Amino acid sequence: MTAITPFTIDIPQARLDDLAARLRNALYPDELSGVGDAYGVPLGRVQELAKYWLEEFDWRALESELNAYPQFTAEIDGEDIHFLHIRSSRPDATPVILTHGWPGSVLEYLDVIAPLTEPESADQPAFHLVIPSLPGFGFSGPTRSTGWNRYRTARAWAELMARLGYQRYGAIGNDGGSMVSPEIGRIAPENVIGVHVTQLFSFPSGDPAEFEGLSEGDMAALQHLQWFHENKMAFNTLHSQQPQTLAYALADSPIGLLGWNSQLFGEALDAQFVIANVALYWLTGTAGSSLRFYYEDAHATEQPTEPTTVPTGLAMFAGDFQSIRRFADRDHSNIVSWNSYDTSSDQGGANDAAGHYSAHEAPEVLVNDIRGFFTGLA
Repeated sequence: MTAITPFTIDIPQARLDDLAARLRNALYPDELSGVGDAYGVPLGRVQELAKYWLEEFDWRALESELNAYPQFTAEIDGEDIHFLHIRSSRPDATPVILTHGWPGSVLEYLDVIAPLTEPESADQPAFHLVIPSLPGFGFSGPTRSTGWNRYRTARAWAELMARLGYQRYGAIGNDGGSMVSPEIGRIAPENVIGVHVTQLFSFPSGDPAEFEGLSEGDMAALQHLQWFHENKMAFNTLHSQQPQTLAYALADSPIGLLGWNSQLFGEALDAQFVIANVALYWLTGTAGSSLRFYYEDAHATEQPTEPTTVPTGLAMFAGDFQSIRRFADRDHSNIVSWNSYDTSSDQGGANDAAGHYSAHEAPEVLVNDIRGFFTGLA
């Protein structure tokens, strides 16, 4: 099957009515007094977001916004893949494929579509954008087979770009997309011009010698990573070991889904963005299937040992995962751009991970970094 089929979002009204009823009739857990977020996402946070979801959020408006972009589906390796495909009017535009992660979606990239495809100045590079929903996420629908880890997804993305007629293209990613995108470059180095990500997930190997001579900044990054591991990694462990067990709760309760997914949507993010992403998972029935990405990745049998070789660029944001150059160079042999930005505000706390959704939080900063990276490869 090589067909590419136009796609239009049209959620049945009955689904929206059922959602509203579930939100109105939600049962909330009790909460200990004065514990803040020590035990997880606070009750007040979830209730505030739920109220916004029920009383202010307009799914039909978001649906119309998405349907204004060309959308398609294609069957690749036995799965349905949904994607946006926005071509620039510029004949010199560079094709790129942009990949999101969990609990994000294609919605992450809406704010960068216009400046990337139709820049204000002719001196700025332009791009053709392919923005797919990960297998098991959003409008790609639940996966029907096992094994959809970063490597199988990367192969599917290379196939998708080939079907679209792109022989030379770039790969851009955030979160899970920052794991998939380098693998596209690994499997198709003759096709991939460069890989631009917001995290390089390279960790210490366990060799004590790796820590010798690390700068204060790198040591602080390690401490940040250790804090995240000790306080925020429960989701990763559960997704990697028992995704089906959790799926029953998330598939049956929009409040359960909101509570679980909002743990990685910082308080400084606007409610519209948070609820739009959560609603997309709920209305597409992918609350449970999206979790399987972690299980498949944790149980992947293929584990490449050689570093990637295509030109790689990092745009790192304060508050988010802090990559360490020494470890990244071990895993990626051709890092040509390494930039760090602080776009944090006073609105969020330690759990905010400011800049993790940089395409939404700081689109101008990210767009400029992407432009600089790909211009440097020309």
